[in-house]
Amino acid sequence: MQQRSRIFCFFVLLFLGTSAFAQNLELGVVGGAAGYMGDLNQTNPLKISGLSAGANVKLNFDPYWAVGLHYTYGKIKADDLKSSNAQFRERGLNFETALNEVSLQVDFNFFEYFAGGGTKNFTPYIFAGVAGIWFNPIGKYKIGSDTEAREYQLRFYRTEGQKEAYRNSALAVPYGVGFKVRLKDNWGLFSQIGYRTAFTDQLDDVSGRYPAADYTANDPMELRPVREYLSGFRPDPSGSVSNLYGTQRGDLRKRDTYMFVGIGISYTFVSQKCYTF
Repeated sequence: MQQRSRIFCFFVLLFLGTSAFAQNLELGVVGGAAGYMGDLNQTNPLKISGLSAGANVKLNFDPYWAVGLHYTYGKIKADDLKSSNAQFRERGLNFETALNEVSLQVDFNFFEYFAGGGTKNFTPYIFAGVAGIWFNPIGKYKIGSDTEAREYQLRFYRTEGQKEAYRNSALAVPYGVGFKVRLKDNWGLFSQIGYRTAFTDQLDDVSGRYPAADYTANDPMELRPVREYLSGFRPDPSGSVSNLYGTQRGDLRKRDTYMFVGIGISYTFVSQKCYTF
């Protein structure tokens, strides 16, 4: 809650100052796709798993530097049963989650570019910053006599034996590259790809090891088989799952990574006093 309050305060202060910076204020919208790398996708950094969309407001200090407040919404997912890895298919986990991200990012243009002026009509650029994300991994499973898959909010089932549900918010570090083109007057077109290193390993509800054998001992009887199934325990032909207790459930990386890629359009409010070229 404190983190959200700080972000809101920054947003208010930024817009209180727009009258003073109206000559270099840039508004943009972007749409595209989202991807993820983590315990259910360990090797493909370009795998797309959902759509994304966002909006931003930037202050251009000069043709090279800008700082912006961004909001991006995206969806990521993965399913072990669709993996080419036999061990993943045997594990049989799946998840999907919406991502709500608010970030503060700094852009650097390699060329002298500005939507309302500048000596170049295009430029490659890089960006980096800090972000806050909110997520809630959901698994879809048929358990017991279910004829259709049900949705389970996985963090509440403490699938790795946690004593309580983990937080569904975290900090992240966004970084990426893009390309900007001036269209007409104050309009610009841009395309970018950006990765986010999240300070959590729970975007996919998989982090460490399978829980110990007695992790459901204090649960009601009707809840025990559900937690066991969501944890990934699948009895072998002999009916045993004992070979999994306490073994590695995910990879050894401590942070999940997600990606946004998209194409957007922006409009820059420019006065004749903005920059001198």
